Amino acid sequence: MSLNEPTLHLVCGKIAAGKSTFVTKLAQVPGTIAVREDYWLARLYPGEQNTLADYVRNSTRLRSAIAPHLIDLLRNGLSIALDFPANTPASRAWMRTLFEGAACAHRLHYLDVTDAACKARLRQRNASGQHEFTVSDEDFDVFTSHFVPPTPDEAFEVVLHRQ
Repeated sequence: MSLNEPTLHLVCGKIAAGKSTFVTKLAQVPGTIAVREDYWLARLYPGEQNTLADYVRNSTRLRSAIAPHLIDLLRNGLSIALDFPANTPASRAWMRTLFEGAACAHRLHYLDVTDAACKARLRQRNASGQHEFTVSDEDFDVFTSHFVPPTPDEAFEVVLHRQ
């Protein structure tokens, strides 16, 4: 892969695994922009992000609206560090439509972090008040119960990052 080839960077990992921090580092590469789901959800749906069902509804709306724009950016030579969780086969299938639609390279960065480490980071994040959403341990457990690591049959170019 050429260093100048547009690439869609995807991130997979539990809540507080470090996905947003990782995306920030990826976006420091010239020609790469970060697109952050939490940023957009917090601004488009203020006060409407209280349950898993709310997240699914609002995220689905956002993905539908933003997909053509993301494909256009990739087609026009920009790389994207997509800070949307690639945590289920369904979410990864949507992400596949982006890089296939743009006919560009992709990397699925899998941040493999233990639940205990994620929960410790989550408590620190909540205490700092600097994140768009506060997530309880109970919410972490609910979201994590839906987490599915990528499998070889999904045919992604996976880059594994262990804690």
